[in-house]
Amino acid sequence: MSKILLIEDEAAIRRVLSKILSEENDSYQVEEAEDGVSGLEKIKNNDYDLVICDIKMPKMDGVELLEEVKKIKPEIPMVMISGHGDMETAIQAMRLGAFDYISKPPDLNRLLNTVRNALDRKQLVVENKILKKKVSKNYEMIGESEAINHIKMMIDKVAQTEARVLVTGPNGTGKELVAHQLHEKSERAAFPLIEVNCAAIPSELIESELFGHVKGAFTSAVKDRAGKFEAADKGTIFLDEIGDMSLSAQAKVLRALQENMITRVGADKDIKVDVRVVAATNKDLKKEIEEGRFREDLYHRLAVILIKVPSLNDRREDIPLLVTHFADKIASEQGTAVKKFTDDAIKLLQEYDWTGNIRELRNVVERLIILGGSQISENDVKLFASK
Repeated sequence: MSKILLIEDEAAIRRVLSKILSEENDSYQVEEAEDGVSGLEKIKNNDYDLVICDIKMPKMDGVELLEEVKKIKPEIPMVMISGHGDMETAIQAMRLGAFDYISKPPDLNRLLNTVRNALDRKQLVVENKILKKKVSKNYEMIGESEAINHIKMMIDKVAQTEARVLVTGPNGTGKELVAHQLHEKSERAAFPLIEVNCAAIPSELIESELFGHVKGAFTSAVKDRAGKFEAADKGTIFLDEIGDMSLSAQAKVLRALQENMITRVGADKDIKVDVRVVAATNKDLKKEIEEGRFREDLYHRLAVILIKVPSLNDRREDIPLLVTHFADKIASEQGTAVKKFTDDAIKLLQEYDWTGNIRELRNVVERLIILGGSQISENDVKLFASK
């Protein structure tokens, strides 16, 4: 069922448009308002999939109403109806975010096509929001320890800025979760987050991967190819394990940060990019600098904000929450009933030395769920959690 609000001060036009829409599709539920003030009140108190609104109305005209709706419910598409003398106003409405405008008297086919397109757009917006919530949940930071609460506070403060962030911490601690949270809470969230594992790419290919290449730049370059920086334009690039990047690639990354420009391998033309960089490493970059393996100037460009993710051994109080989270998630993935862990089982897991951090804990929880009984006991942990 699609809820449509029709705002028009002329009763005869309201009746005709309402009849046309209702007869076009049984799933259209049409409500009416005779002016902008009553229309705004309805929008505040109800969820509509589409608003069709006249521009010239008493009390509050369509443009004023559009501005108010965009403040409170920007996801609702608004189609404006304008008289022939209102074209400048109609164009202004489009600039303010109207989905479309239709001239009076409305052409029936044009009206119905616009309604269908607007409702499709609303559906896409809703689906995108649901998908984003799912993605966000996948990268949720679980824990209430002082260290994790401090990281969450840092993310909330930094996300809305353009500051570059360097995330440090041992392998398996969830540094990528920080990068995802920074992106999702930023103004760049509508654009891509591109992840690059610098340790997984051979040093001779890292520059091509990051900056792209032109045809003939090297033997296997059979066509032009954009790199990760271009793919991340207007979004965020996450350079994971940046401590493993070659010095020549570091020099190019430094230039990209300084000038917002990159050059494809084998090209002589610069390409402008607008990218926020978040980097992560499990290495001590200051020690890497001393030993000549990492550029000091790049370090200072990257480490505007430093976020250190603690090892699991340093946040053992979060283990009960993490175990419950993983048990629920694994049950959902496998379509099985959730298995509960006894207090003694949790206590024993808190005493272990988690050299593999969160990643290792998740593996152990999954192993216990597969091999353990209907309730995971201390004995199950002793039997199946050996590392």
